[in-house]
Amino acid sequence: MCGKEAELYDALVEGIRLNVCEKCSKFGKILKKQIQDPVKTARAEGFGSTAKFSGKEPGVETVELIVSDYGKRVKEKREKMGLKQIELAKNIAEKESLIHKIESGHAEPNVAVAKKLERFLKIRLIKETEIKKTNLKASSGNLTIGDIIDVK
Repeated sequence: MCGKEAELYDALVEGIRLNVCEKCSKFGKILKKQIQDPVKTARAEGFGSTAKFSGKEPGVETVELIVSDYGKRVKEKREKMGLKQIELAKNIAEKESLIHKIESGHAEPNVAVAKKLERFLKIRLIKETEIKKTNLKASSGNLTIGDIIDVK
């Protein structure tokens, strides 16, 4: 609940099953202690951000990003296949309005929808990028936006 990266417990808090730290477990009933790394487990189950653990080297994470020209790619392939927006929407179990917004660039698909589009249209919409995590520390002890942004 607090977001602390620590040893987690499977707990029942107000009728909801959550992974919580020891301190937050007092708000509910502990069901069992987690054995696996909760971050890897959550990501493997499709929860959390679009980032997935790469396991290559410490401090490096692989992030799935949607390509910038996603709308153009979807529209061109759909038209090449001779499909209408409503037909594409039905084939991937999404709304026609979402397909329209994606193609016009008014809505970026989330990773789940992008993967459906990739499978059905046989195109690439997701690119994997490795990012390095750094431990930022400000000299004053307080982190500011200037400590994070790399100005060129």
